[in-house]
Amino acid sequence: MTNGSTPTVLPAGELHGSLGDPLMEVMNFLNEITSRYPEAISFGPGRPYEGLFEVERIGEYLAAYQRHLVEDLGRTPDEVRTLLFQYGRTNGQIHELVARALRNDEGIEAAPESLVVTVGCQEGMFLVLRALFADPSDVLLVPSPCYVGITGAARLLDLSVAHVPEGPQGTDPEVLRRTVAELRAAGKRPRAFYVVPDFANPTGTCMPVEARRRLLELAEEEDLILLEDNPYGFFTRTGTGLPTLKALDERRRVVYLGSFAKTCFPGARVGYVVADQEVEAADGRRTLLADELSKLKGMVTVNTPALSQAVIGGMLLTHDFRLREANKPAADFYQENLAVLLESLERLLPRERREAAGIGWNVPDGGFFLTLTLPVSADNALLEESAREHGVIWTPMNYFYPDSEGGRCQLRLSLSYLTPQQVAEGARRLVGLLERSCL
Repeated sequence: MTNGSTPTVLPAGELHGSLGDPLMEVMNFLNEITSRYPEAISFGPGRPYEGLFEVERIGEYLAAYQRHLVEDLGRTPDEVRTLLFQYGRTNGQIHELVARALRNDEGIEAAPESLVVTVGCQEGMFLVLRALFADPSDVLLVPSPCYVGITGAARLLDLSVAHVPEGPQGTDPEVLRRTVAELRAAGKRPRAFYVVPDFANPTGTCMPVEARRRLLELAEEEDLILLEDNPYGFFTRTGTGLPTLKALDERRRVVYLGSFAKTCFPGARVGYVVADQEVEAADGRRTLLADELSKLKGMVTVNTPALSQAVIGGMLLTHDFRLREANKPAADFYQENLAVLLESLERLLPRERREAAGIGWNVPDGGFFLTLTLPVSADNALLEESAREHGVIWTPMNYFYPDSEGGRCQLRLSLSYLTPQQVAEGARRLVGLLERSCL
C-alpha cells in the first residue's frame, strides 16, 4: 500500500456460500490441533504409513517407464522427451497400463479408452459430478456418515445431496430404495449414489456380496448411476477381497473411481475414472462418458502431470500389473495395526466395564478405520482436552454427517499412519481420556 490507500475488502456475503460451510473447516481444524500438539499420537489422518515408502525406487520406476516407451512402444528419444516434459493427452498417458492392472487385481474388464487418468481421485469426483448433474431436480445420494471429499465437492458445485443411513454392513439397498421413493414423491430425480463398498471412510464397514448384487439390481430398476470409490479394497485380512461393484456390473451402471494414493503413494496425485457408459447426442452420435469427462478436465487441470503418470506407470510395469500382490506387505502392516488396536482396547477396557459405561467399537475386517462409541459427546472440546491432557488425537464422527447432526457420541480412529508401538501407546492414552470422561 502507498499514499494511504485503503486495501480492498471483499464482503463474505458476496463469496460462494460454501466458504462459510463448517464442512470446509474440518481439515483446517484437525491440522491446527496437530500443529499445536506435535507430541501427541494422532489417529486422525487416513494417510499411508511413510515407512513403507522407498525414495530410491522413484528413479527406478521412472526408468522402467522410459524403457517401456522405447522398447515396448518404439518411441524415439525426442518422443520420450515430449511425453515426459510436455502437456500430454488429456485423458492420460498410462490408461492402457491401468486397464491391465484393473483386469489382474479386480477382474474389471475396462477398455483403455474408457479411462480418464486424473489428478487424484478428488478431481475424478468433480468431473463426474459436473457431467452427470444437469438439472436442479437432480440429487446425489450418499451414505450417512460419508467421506467429506464427495460431500464437499457437491457443495462446491451447488448440488443437492440426500443422505442414506448406514447399517453395520454399510448401505442397505432397501433403505436406499425407500430414500429414492421419497425423493421421487417430492418431485426430485435421484441421479447417482456414491458408495465405498470396501472398508468405508469413516466407519470401516464392508458391504456383503449379496448386498452388492442387490444394489446393482436396484440401480437398474431405479435408473441410478453408482459412483464406486475403492481406496481400501486391497487392505484385507485375506488378501483377496470381495468383488467390486464394477467387476459385477453387467449393465454399465457403475462409474468406478480409483486412486493410487493408498496403493502406491499419495504424493504422485494420480487417480482415474472408469466411465464406460455411452452418451448419445441429439444427432444420434455416440461417445463414451470418458470422452465427455475429458472435455471438462481440459478446462480444469488440462492434463495429469506426465512425470507423476510415468512413476505410477513404472510401478505398474515393475510389479507386472499386480498391485494387490505388491501391496501385501502394506496390507500385513495395516492388519497388524488393526489387531494391536483391537487387542489394546479389549485389554484396557474389558467387556463388562465398557458395556456398563456405554462404550463400544466395531471390528472391521480391513481398511484404515475403526469407529468408537462413547456415552458423552465426542466434540471439538473433548478433542482439545484429549490432545492437550492425554497426548492423543482422533476425529469427531459428526464431521462426516449431514449438518454435523449425527455421530455426536462417536469418534473415528485411523490406524494407517502409525507404527504398531504408537498404536498401542495411543490406545493407552485414549483409554486414559475415557477413564476421566466416561468411566
